[in-house]
Amino acid sequence: MSDGALSQDEIDALMSGSSAGFDFESTASNDGGLSENEKQSFLAIVNSIIDTQSATLSGMMGKTVTISPPSIEILAGGNIAAGFDGSFVRIQSSFTDGVPGYHSYLLTDDISKAMAGLLSGLDQVELDEASLSAVSEAINTISGSAMTVFGDRIGETIMSEPATAEVFDASTSDIPTGDLLKLNYPITIEDHPPSVFNELFDISVVKKIITEIAAPAAGKNQAAQSQQAPRQQSSPQQSMGNMGAPAGASMGGGIQNQGYVNIQNVQYPSLASLGSTSEQGNISLLMDVNMEMTVELGRTKKPIREILSMGEGTIIELDKLAGEPVDILVNHKLIANGEVVVIDENFGVRVTKIVSNPTGVNDVT
Repeated sequence: MSDGALSQDEIDALMSGSSAGFDFESTASNDGGLSENEKQSFLAIVNSIIDTQSATLSGMMGKTVTISPPSIEILAGGNIAAGFDGSFVRIQSSFTDGVPGYHSYLLTDDISKAMAGLLSGLDQVELDEASLSAVSEAINTISGSAMTVFGDRIGETIMSEPATAEVFDASTSDIPTGDLLKLNYPITIEDHPPSVFNELFDISVVKKIITEIAAPAAGKNQAAQSQQAPRQQSSPQQSMGNMGAPAGASMGGGIQNQGYVNIQNVQYPSLASLGSTSEQGNISLLMDVNMEMTVELGRTKKPIREILSMGEGTIIELDKLAGEPVDILVNHKLIANGEVVVIDENFGVRVTKIVSNPTGVNDVT
């Protein structure tokens, strides 16, 4: 059984396209306006989250998943689909807020089926709606961690459209024709052949991320230089001459102002008087505030493979026995227990117990 690591020979084979059905012969006509330093800076950010993404997929699939550091290319979008043998799966999740622009993932049919099979618990799957949905959910999860890191680096919240998975081929692909940054990730899933998947970014997205990261650093350098400038203008003799001089003393020798700064303790108002004021607040001001009330029959946890296999008639066993009280929650906080009743053909709940310690109610969210 493989430990998930790629050998150098496997990585070389993947980069040459012999193992995953990709043609990685570069068709880049320019650098997309990105310098080599900018490309490497962007790669450094991406590489910082690869281990987290690998662990996330491993937990979802129940198998060891290893994502290796990617290579980077600038390609015309119209040439990318032609690098696939036959059809491929595109998971699109373009950015909408923070750094708006095109963003998607491209996977071969083989790796898509392997992921869908592990997520659904099935040995053989086809790329139907359920399988594409499972793959989309997995990719959306690792995309979310990337957006969080990008957002933290530039100090903005990055949002994307809901991820959608579709099957394309070179003749039907609608990938934008402009220049895109393409990352090629070698990936190994335990008990499956190594493969490669791609991530595509609009060049404008990458430029904004790099620019926003560089801007705060430049500002800090300028601030440091401005703080050092006054110290550079004074000589050692002047610094020594000023040591120990009282306030108002001049460098000429005579004291121009004999008065010193008057320092006094701050006088704070008594907290006791403030307490009585707050106690007189009128709670009636809050009486018309709406709050969400929920009655919870029970809960259970299921792996994704079982959820995807659910259909009409599936019975889900909850964590409560028949006849047990249901939970009554306000804004997701447990406040009482009750029993289900029927009122004029509608369900209701009769309160049987109020939680006795409102300051320590259980957060069941």
